Amino acid sequence: MMRILKRVFTGVVLIIAVGILHYTLPARDIVKIVGTDVKRMDVGQYAWFWASPDSGTNANLTRDVRFVNAIWPDGSARVYRNEDTEWNWPPYFKFDSGNLTAQAQGIAKEDDIWVAVTHYGWRIKLLSIFPNAVAMKQVSGPDQLLIPWFNIVFFGLLAGVLFVTWRMLRRFKRRRIDPITQQIEGASDTVSDYANAARDDLEKRQNAVMRSWRRWFGTAKK
Repeated sequence: MMRILKRVFTGVVLIIAVGILHYTLPARDIVKIVGTDVKRMDVGQYAWFWASPDSGTNANLTRDVRFVNAIWPDGSARVYRNEDTEWNWPPYFKFDSGNLTAQAQGIAKEDDIWVAVTHYGWRIKLLSIFPNAVAMKQVSGPDQLLIPWFNIVFFGLLAGVLFVTWRMLRRFKRRRIDPITQQIEGASDTVSDYANAARDDLEKRQNAVMRSWRRWFGTAKK
């Protein structure tokens, strides 16, 4: 039962960790910008999925949010919110949402221009959740190969940190915990040996008393 609970707990922790990384790490889409928009949004119910208002403005739950409208190569719609992250999480340190809007408006006026939009977050239509655009860069076309160098380096460093941590914990266990465990097991064996010896000695004494009783008083005759 404990083994099953341990596996379930480990699975839940892994799912949460993967979800946080998938939401937070940057991704890039190759799209065509078709326009921008500003909408009044109430972000109180799902505030975790929203960033910060423009730097220097009041952090109200109901506020104007910039959006960047785009289309995929197949013509389907793609919408990004355009919010500052400032010094908050995730640490993109974005303070230029206004400049990004101006850049998007300029690109939207041009014909047949494809851009790689760097963003984080998810698009959840049911909850009106949008990914946050962080940057955009013009590319040669919708088929251009984008290599996620940042994510590759991040996961490489993460794997290295996890490996070093695992080695340190294993070494700590071998040097500190295993000797204590062996001492406890040795003490348990010693106590068990003493208990067995005491039981054998008690049985011997009981047998000696019974023999003396029979020798002095005999046994009851039927």
